[in-house]
Amino acid sequence: MSDPNGKKPVDDVTGTETTGHEWDGIEELNNPLPRWWLWCFYLTIIWGVGYTIAYPAWPMINGATEGLLGFSTRGEVTRDINAFREASAARDAQLVDADLTTLASTNPDLHRYAVSSGAAVFRNNCSQCHGSGAAGGKGYPNLLDDDWLWGGSHEAIAFTVRHGIRNETDDDARYSQMPAYGEFMEETEIAGLVEYVRSLSGMEYDAAMAEAVSETFADNCAACHGDAGMGDREQGAPNLTDAIWLYGGDRETLTETITYSRFGVMPPWGPPRLSEAQVQAVATYVHQLGGGETEAPAN
Repeated sequence: MSDPNGKKPVDDVTGTETTGHEWDGIEELNNPLPRWWLWCFYLTIIWGVGYTIAYPAWPMINGATEGLLGFSTRGEVTRDINAFREASAARDAQLVDADLTTLASTNPDLHRYAVSSGAAVFRNNCSQCHGSGAAGGKGYPNLLDDDWLWGGSHEAIAFTVRHGIRNETDDDARYSQMPAYGEFMEETEIAGLVEYVRSLSGMEYDAAMAEAVSETFADNCAACHGDAGMGDREQGAPNLTDAIWLYGGDRETLTETITYSRFGVMPPWGPPRLSEAQVQAVATYVHQLGGGETEAPAN
């Protein structure tokens, strides 16, 4: 009903003024907000204005306002990282000069530091390809076994980490290239080589097809993989006699490999991307995963 004095409508039940809004016969009462709520609301406005003045807040063309306090989360993280580096500087210097082949026996504390530090480096930089557990995947080597394309000693692993494989940014990167035999071989020859390669690793194969291309293997493949197919680490040529396959040992995959070849690339992780201490640390971590090879101590 309307107020007799011509003011806003008044609710018949409560006697409270309404806002004039109505939905399906339900009128909105014009009750004042609780005073405590209003004060909280005003305080949040004051706090919000103060925050935008004190801290980075307003977006600009090339960044944001810095705020009177000059605070930034990135700056805080950078300070924490620098503090950690300063605390670890002495041990990192030791690690750079350490003989990794004898580190576990001569300096167990430094070896434990290298393994734990290397694990963090691995998770941040290597696990995206090799997996969080270092078991690898199709096209990415398993670092847990004892099959190494370029060698599994501390020195060999560190060199691979430092310079990478077949990349275009490091002149010392490990490099090898398998020809794409599909460019000059008949399909029957490639099919025979597939059977021959399967025979080397003890898999089921067609003996007649394998025998027919024995000379083809000797003329085209043995120069890298060896007469017996056991590979050559100097060239990064895989051992074809074991049951470990980087891309797969089934007929379809082997046919694709021989026809088109493979050309996996690993970026260089040496300085400035990783410090020399980090390279040493991650090499130590990878070496102790299970497949690392022993070598003579450095002179």
